[in-house]
Amino acid sequence: MRAVLSIGSNMEDSRAHLAAAVEEFAPDLVAASSVYATAPWGGVEQPDFLNQTLLIDAPETPHQLLRRCQDLERAARRVRDVRWGPRTLDVDIVDIEGYTSSDPDLTVPHPRAAERAFVLAPWLEVDPGARLGGEAVSDLLARLGEQEVRKL
Repeated sequence: MRAVLSIGSNMEDSRAHLAAAVEEFAPDLVAASSVYATAPWGGVEQPDFLNQTLLIDAPETPHQLLRRCQDLERAARRVRDVRWGPRTLDVDIVDIEGYTSSDPDLTVPHPRAAERAFVLAPWLEVDPGARLGGEAVSDLLARLGEQEVRKL
């Protein structure tokens, strides 16, 4: 099953945290975007994030993939003290081809992906024809306007 993952970090060695996620998914990796720097989301004072999108052909079920993502976050000592706060590693399932879910533990497509340039810009880089919820990712990104996303 083809899945789109958004990974991000703004604590400790962010590049190393992203590289660990890429390494974990290497056997299933179809494409990895460049790394992007983006301002934090949600109004919490913190450093900029490094973000990246991974396209994978996941061999597991959606809930098994979720556990794999959460295991990576735990390995990076991720804590969830403040919503939208700083984090060592965030691994989000953005979309899974042919799969939707409104389960509170695994909502697919990701309910806020269309609002986040740091998700859409790297995704568009690795999949120019990408669609989210029936809309072209390029159109969704164009509607966001001035959100700054810097390719590194």
